[in-house]
Amino acid sequence: MGCTRDAVKGVLATVKEKAARRGYSEEHGWSGILPKNYAITGTSELKDADGNTVLTWYKSKADEEARHHALLEAIDNSVHALPKFKPTKAPINTDANLATLLTITDFHLGMKAWKDSDGDDWDVKIARDVFLNAVNDMIAGSPKSGVGILNQLGDFLHWDGLVQVTPTSGHHLTGDDRYSKLVELAISVMTEAVNLMLKRFGKVVVVQAEGNHDLASSVWMRKFIKHRFQDDPRVEVIDNEFPYYAYQHGEIMLGFHHGHKMRMAQLQKLFASEPRFRKIWGDSQHCYIHCGHLHHERILDDAGATIEQHPTLAARDNYTSSHGYVSQRGAKCITYDKIEGEVSRITVRPRK
Repeated sequence: MGCTRDAVKGVLATVKEKAARRGYSEEHGWSGILPKNYAITGTSELKDADGNTVLTWYKSKADEEARHHALLEAIDNSVHALPKFKPTKAPINTDANLATLLTITDFHLGMKAWKDSDGDDWDVKIARDVFLNAVNDMIAGSPKSGVGILNQLGDFLHWDGLVQVTPTSGHHLTGDDRYSKLVELAISVMTEAVNLMLKRFGKVVVVQAEGNHDLASSVWMRKFIKHRFQDDPRVEVIDNEFPYYAYQHGEIMLGFHHGHKMRMAQLQKLFASEPRFRKIWGDSQHCYIHCGHLHHERILDDAGATIEQHPTLAARDNYTSSHGYVSQRGAKCITYDKIEGEVSRITVRPRK
């Protein structure tokens, strides 16, 4: 087979380990003791005076990997039942040379903050008003571009499921309201944002980036927008599982990443070398890469690219304020010419 003995032994060990987590282990007498989508986390045994096992308890929990795949499958199936979308008429006299980028990052919908302890109030009602006001303000201050890009750079939701913790570290979060209501609100405001942009721009491109707070939620938000506007030829959703995204406008390359996987100073190397983006990089005279994650703004020019880290519109939570992290809240709206690159920008501040 062209394999070493150690390689084969390693594969067998991995198979046995995965089987044991699902309740199958011949050497322990286990044969499918757990229901589907559960995994064993530990066991306890009651032994008699001779050391024989009399009774065994199996500690288990839901298999997170299986639950994740089941969730994505359910979302993909359910969106087909949504009512058909009626496309809006395109605005007249848009400038095909221009693309306007509306960036929202680290919005943390569902986070709860109190002014007395955290510096500002923040809840789902405030967040809804701040988001829609910001989108309206950015559109009002933008030219009638041929392309409008809704650049949601990740961490749009504060937590990623029924339990209010970060999905990777399990850090406990202070949340407002139930997850089901957050899902409904996220769907509502994202749909409204796309509808508003369709009235201003000739085409709307949607980026729903993965963040470290919303690993799974970013997927269903992306899938929802894709299916909701599937009958509108003026809406394009960048739909890929890779947590880096790119769009080409003439001789301009726009790259996007939340910032949780790679630091901003390294991003230009990834977009220049990654096979998925190499052709766009080679065909472009200017490259602009956008990230978030750290909640404050910073711009870096390096190796043929301009990398920009964006601020957040959201208030500080208790963790941020208690650690002394301070940044000016806002959102950037940048317009690019397909040949000249960036030609204008505005900054909007949060208003309720």
